[in-house]
Amino acid sequence: MSDSHQEASSILETRGLTKDFKGFTAVKNVDLAVRRGTIHAIIGPNGAGKTTFFNLLTKFLTPTAGAIIYDGTDITRHRPADIAQNGLVRSFQISAVFPHLGARENVRIALQRKLGVSYHFWRPIKVLDQLNEEAQGLLEQVGLGEFGDTLAVELAYGQKRALEIATTVALQPRLMLLDEPTQGMSAEDVGTVTELIKRVVEGRTIVMVEHNLSVVSSLADTITVLNRGEILAEGDYDAVSNDPAVMEAYMGTSDAH
Repeated sequence: MSDSHQEASSILETRGLTKDFKGFTAVKNVDLAVRRGTIHAIIGPNGAGKTTFFNLLTKFLTPTAGAIIYDGTDITRHRPADIAQNGLVRSFQISAVFPHLGARENVRIALQRKLGVSYHFWRPIKVLDQLNEEAQGLLEQVGLGEFGDTLAVELAYGQKRALEIATTVALQPRLMLLDEPTQGMSAEDVGTVTELIKRVVEGRTIVMVEHNLSVVSSLADTITVLNRGEILAEGDYDAVSNDPAVMEAYMGTSDAH
């Protein structure tokens, strides 16, 4: 594939992405291409470099070497707030900020940010009413319709993650970055959130770090396996789960089966 065609079909790329910590290389020379409109999962055993790589993508860390290209623009040195303005949103950036506001109010604040009317409480009441309706609609979409007035801090864990996804969707991101969306959940909540992600991602691109391989198998179009900071394998679930190198890397971990 030519470079120009690669850029057209990919919304996010890394080129030679590397991160050193005082002599320890956590991410080493990673080349990744995320196709538009797909779910791309990053997996790997403990210590594989997944979290460091994700923090590089979301600008919480600065790479030692290499480049990050988002929608044709080099964002390697951009700040997290700048890339969020351009439609690249990490899932926890919004909802965790307001645990003592109601679920609907959390979503409404995200909608206000999108419209550029954050904290403009003198805006016409009609604007805010419109946001209330839209916020309620998003809550319905994620199964929280009856919890609009419930404080975020009082929601069950799975419901908090659903609210997090609703606030992320409220920003109308072109690329959603989900960090361990089912971590710490019961089996029932895992199933609920997996179905929720399937429902809300229509037409969007998602990059997710996820340890639960059953979630990855049902959601991801493409899976990149990291091990010791480098790409070990890449492909669909059948390809990577049957790769001998992947099986060896996972051997002895709880995620192996």
